[in-house]
Amino acid sequence: MKVRTRFAPSPTGHMHLGNLWIAFLNWLWTRQQGGTVILRIEDIDRDRCREEYVRGIENDLAWMGLDYDEGPGKTGPYGSAVQSERYDIYRQILSRMEKEGAIYPCYCSRSRIHQVLSAPHEGEERPVYDGHCRNLTAEERARMTKQPCWRLRMEDGSVSFRDLFLGTVTRHLKAGADDFVVRRADGLVAYQLAVSIDDGQMGVTHVFRGNDLLDSTPYQAFLIRKLGYPVPVYGHLPLLVDTRGIRLSKRQQGITIEELRNRGSRPEDLIGLLLYLAGGLSEPRSVSLKEALEHFPFEKLTALHKKHIVLPVS
Repeated sequence: MKVRTRFAPSPTGHMHLGNLWIAFLNWLWTRQQGGTVILRIEDIDRDRCREEYVRGIENDLAWMGLDYDEGPGKTGPYGSAVQSERYDIYRQILSRMEKEGAIYPCYCSRSRIHQVLSAPHEGEERPVYDGHCRNLTAEERARMTKQPCWRLRMEDGSVSFRDLFLGTVTRHLKAGADDFVVRRADGLVAYQLAVSIDDGQMGVTHVFRGNDLLDSTPYQAFLIRKLGYPVPVYGHLPLLVDTRGIRLSKRQQGITIEELRNRGSRPEDLIGLLLYLAGGLSEPRSVSLKEALEHFPFEKLTALHKKHIVLPVS
């Protein structure tokens, strides 16, 4: 099987060390496997995404030497890797799912959803939907005046996926309670649907991302399988956090790749820092991409099983 992975940032700000952490480890593993790297731009939320941030992502990756095989300017065999250019694909699949009865309109207000998700549910460790709109009749729907979102009609059962660090992960899903949104009320395609379609259609075999997304993976695995595609192998990586335990974000100062570059950091310095954080080095030092590829296979990166990793103060 030909390895195909994707680095899929949302262009809502400048890339920071937390983004680079995922991009670098994804690139390193894929290149060591002789696989294909896809740069997928997840820009379906046009109110928050900006073209300048897309250019910034491309510039930061190029400066680091993290090349990609498919992405902006490099259309692959599966079409564009820019989500805003894939709306027709999403609409066609949504239309098909509606005709098949696989999705249904939900007219619940935000305040009602908030109340439902905030209410305690015996035996549940996560917020659940109560399936309020799941079985509305055609007459009941016709009386509704609110623009609906659309939810996937989930089935009772278990879904499993394989993770490189966690082994086999199994989640029990319930009809109604786990009916998640696939299209928002404002007409925008929901993240869960877009990413599942893209991973399936683009033949992605392995997905590296932060472990904060672990709870959403069973839904994507379910949907990918329902759409008829093989479920990728996942690699949920520990998050980089600051000394207060807060995950790195685009709002924090001094950690964007652009800022680090302007302060005199070199790509080799950042590669060495990331390998140190991953448990491949006893202390940070400059490491070239060539050296990283040849001497740092994943089995040498001992910290990748942690829940989070504290970024040392610079």
